[in-house]
Amino acid sequence: MLRPMSQEKPVVFTVSELNAQIKHMLESGYPLVWVMGEISNFRVPSSGHHYFTLKDDQSQIRAVFFRPQQRNLRFTPEAGLQVLCQGRLSVYEPRGEYQLIVEMMEPQGFGALQLAFEQLKKKLEKEGLFDSSRKQPLPTCPTHIAIVTSSTGAAIQDILRVFQRSPYALTVTILPVRVQGREAAAEIAAAIGKANQLAAAYQWDLLIVGRGGGSIEDLWPFNEEVVARALADSTLPTLSAVGHEIDFTISDMVADQRAPTPTAAAEWVVTRLDRFERELKICEEKLVSLLRHKLDSQKQMLQFTQSRLVDPRRRLADLRLFLDERMERMLLALEGRMERARTRLLHYEDRMKRAHPFQTITSLRAHLDQKCREMTIHQRKLLDSHRMRLQEYTAKLNALSPLSVLERGYSITYGLPRKEVLRDAGEVQEGDKVLVQLARGNLVCEVRKVED
Repeated sequence: MLRPMSQEKPVVFTVSELNAQIKHMLESGYPLVWVMGEISNFRVPSSGHHYFTLKDDQSQIRAVFFRPQQRNLRFTPEAGLQVLCQGRLSVYEPRGEYQLIVEMMEPQGFGALQLAFEQLKKKLEKEGLFDSSRKQPLPTCPTHIAIVTSSTGAAIQDILRVFQRSPYALTVTILPVRVQGREAAAEIAAAIGKANQLAAAYQWDLLIVGRGGGSIEDLWPFNEEVVARALADSTLPTLSAVGHEIDFTISDMVADQRAPTPTAAAEWVVTRLDRFERELKICEEKLVSLLRHKLDSQKQMLQFTQSRLVDPRRRLADLRLFLDERMERMLLALEGRMERARTRLLHYEDRMKRAHPFQTITSLRAHLDQKCREMTIHQRKLLDSHRMRLQEYTAKLNALSPLSVLERGYSITYGLPRKEVLRDAGEVQEGDKVLVQLARGNLVCEVRKVED
């Protein structure tokens, strides 16, 4: 407490004493206050404490939000945000500055959870966790299903009820977790990671993550960043089924597909199997029809081939008869040829015995000489005949030759200079020159007179 001042002797404080007394007065006089203002000069050093200034239109106050008190904070403070802070006033003695030690913070005009939802949504969307390009297609025929949810909640009962009504053989593995409360988000993320590790061993082809309906606080674990990143890292296709149809969580946005409710997720699986079975039946019917058509076609071809084919035993008998006949004919032909060859051989042997080679040569040479003489006489006669015919043809040609006519005193007259044969005196005029061809030599003459 401040010591009273005496008029006789003033009380003198050191700076530290004054700051200590002011700090005691503030902390005892304002143990808990609510302060509303806008955050500015916001900074977070490596210690994790939040240092900022709360201000309004006319004034400002320094504030600090220590890291241990941030465990209940649902959103991320940032400059420009209007907040309502609960805390206590204190003085930082080394600098003599008073400040607000914040114990709790709520956003103004926006619920803390809703603000945290929007902030995380904006962050993950910027990183691309909501992009459809990174999401996996769900299996066409899911039969081995892992479910991350509460083992005692209504959601798992609804899912199992739908699966029990379906005619399909399904294996369902429940990975039990808490689905609300502070520890729920970490358990859900760990279960998603565990499901991915064991997926190959248990042959899981689909992971359903969800819970039944509730308030935003109840559903909040599915809006936590740790759950969102676990879903994004999952190699096992994920189906998010959180709350009722009107509820929408971060998990719904990150998962490969969203179901409005847990029941709808189970119905989606059954519907998928129904569609797969229908498609399989259609394919089966088409395949059976094609096979029947193929069999009918092959049967017709077989019948047609059978109708054209001869009994192989009959064919074999015919071939055996044909072969026997050919063998007999071939033996007869060989015997005939052998007999003829034998006869020729005997004939040649007889001739060889009767004819001496030298006599044959002498006879052939005499015959050759006679033929040569006959050929010479024939050639001479032939040449004489040709010579006479040549002389005859020569005489005829000479009789017809114009040169023979010239020998008898005639001539041929040509007009000059064109040297054309003149047949009429009217073709020339007096003074023209003409060429006269005689039997031996030519004359160039000038026309003195033309007479008809």
